[in-house]
Amino acid sequence: MKKNSNSIKRKGTEAERELVKKLWKMGFAVIRGPASGAKIRHAIYPDIVAIKNCKVFVFEVKKRKELKSIYIDSRQLQKVLEFARRAGGEALIAIKIDSLKSWKVLEVSKILPSQDALPEKVKLEKEVIENAEELFSYLSKKINLGLDKFIQT
Repeated sequence: MKKNSNSIKRKGTEAERELVKKLWKMGFAVIRGPASGAKIRHAIYPDIVAIKNCKVFVFEVKKRKELKSIYIDSRQLQKVLEFARRAGGEALIAIKIDSLKSWKVLEVSKILPSQDALPEKVKLEKEVIENAEELFSYLSKKINLGLDKFIQT
């Protein structure tokens, strides 16, 4: 039985909106891309951009009911990386796993192969997602400058 593409898109949109609300509550300036997920060839629209303490995070958002491998279009990841590069920020994949009741995060720069000829799809293995850091813990570490940062410089 084939899933309705409108239903899938709606669930993705719901996950993006949920993440926007959570990031806003954490004190981020945050916006959901007006055309995220749209089939626009030459434009680069990430799902979400969040900024706090002069740190920019550019998100590709995925949602799954269960923990399992995910395939992502490599061109999509390249576009998120390019947007983050231009913004001086970090490109991330935020994955909501309903069964775990958590959000996981992966850095796009560590996922894409460094080869010139990229595959059409990049596979994120179930184990990689499972072992990924919890999103809000990751962001908290990135935006908080501890005393050790000042001592080292």
